[in-house]
Amino acid sequence: MSTIEKLFPVTPQERCFQLKARRDAGTAAPNWTPPQFVDCEKCGRRATRQVWAKSLYVCPNCGVHLPIGAYYRLSLVLDHGTFKELNADLTPQDVLHFPQYPEKLAAAAAKTGLKEAAVTATGKIGGVQAVVAVLDSRFFMGSMSTAVGEKITRAVEYAADKHLPLIIFSASGGARMQEGIFSLMQMAKTSAALERFSRRGGLYISVLTHPTTGGVTASFASLGDIMLAEPGALIGFAGPRVIEQTIGEKLPHGFQRSEFQLEHGFLDQVVPRAAMKETLERILRLHTQRRKYS
Repeated sequence: MSTIEKLFPVTPQERCFQLKARRDAGTAAPNWTPPQFVDCEKCGRRATRQVWAKSLYVCPNCGVHLPIGAYYRLSLVLDHGTFKELNADLTPQDVLHFPQYPEKLAAAAAKTGLKEAAVTATGKIGGVQAVVAVLDSRFFMGSMSTAVGEKITRAVEYAADKHLPLIIFSASGGARMQEGIFSLMQMAKTSAALERFSRRGGLYISVLTHPTTGGVTASFASLGDIMLAEPGALIGFAGPRVIEQTIGEKLPHGFQRSEFQLEHGFLDQVVPRAAMKETLERILRLHTQRRKYS
């Protein structure tokens, strides 16, 4: 695709998507997401957001994969001009009238430009149409609310109805405490939707990013036909400090990190961010050439 075609997306929705992706990356509006300088959480490398965006927010010094926004992540894997958002107007509800929850939701929306912690869309990856969902850890730590559970479930059902493969990028601190049992119910809801999807022959690729914990790990994030993860991602239910305090023992080095999970059979592959689209293209082409959806 030529540079001119990239500068002028074909639809208003695509232009809006590209703007949101650049905003997530910190390259659209200089004052939109402070601070403009970002430090590596491991080695302390400091650079502007524009410089970090060129390396896909992967530290060139130590290889740490920093968390990235949902629209930016989608822009890294979807073919240009194919993005179509699903259920964009679903928003969280204060079902328990939890103190200060509406104010915190408003603050998170103002800070991130998101309506909820999940973004779902359909688009092409290497020419193969797919449904892609992304959890954004900047919005309430990517926690699973009733709206997040509903968006994930609708994405699964859309993929089943349209006979499309499904990809979910998880990044979450677990269930959202402000919605209590209603949040926990989303674990069963999303898992049941994926079971129905699987029975119809659907392909589900789960991609775990840093961090993926709690009820998300215990539900849809762990149910992929193919399990991928970014390097260094923390993947588990309870965090390592909680486990150490509970059992009174020191955990192995790298416990719950993606490389540890790969070694112990929980993952199929650890994929660097720069190679993620190519890897997904290869898997989709392999499984869609002869795979039939009933």
